Amino acid sequence: MSWTKVLAVDALSPGAREVVKVGNRKILLLNHENQLYAVDNNCPHLKLPLKSGKITESGAIVCTFHRSAFDLRTGEVQGWCAWPPGVGKVLSLVSQPKTLPVFPIRVEEGNIWVDVQEE
Repeated sequence: MSWTKVLAVDALSPGAREVVKVGNRKILLLNHENQLYAVDNNCPHLKLPLKSGKITESGAIVCTFHRSAFDLRTGEVQGWCAWPPGVGKVLSLVSQPKTLPVFPIRVEEGNIWVDVQEE
């Protein structure tokens, strides 16, 4: 395991989001309903940033660019958008649904730590 201290827990108030760099990865930290999450900031569909994605009632983050949705806890696909419209169905044969990488997170001595394995 490669635990890295990324942010003071006080810097991530309820509802806040912050992108931190760990090694070569950009990790999106979220405080959603007083629960901390660490996910890859790049949507696995088209590698676009997830920082401004909407959080659903079921706890999924939805990519603002093409509406693919991923469970914050597991990274499992909640909805995979065949994008762009018109040719999306053809492209979906090439681009199969991929889970969003999620990372273990812990709070220790007032800091958020994330376990990120390098690619």
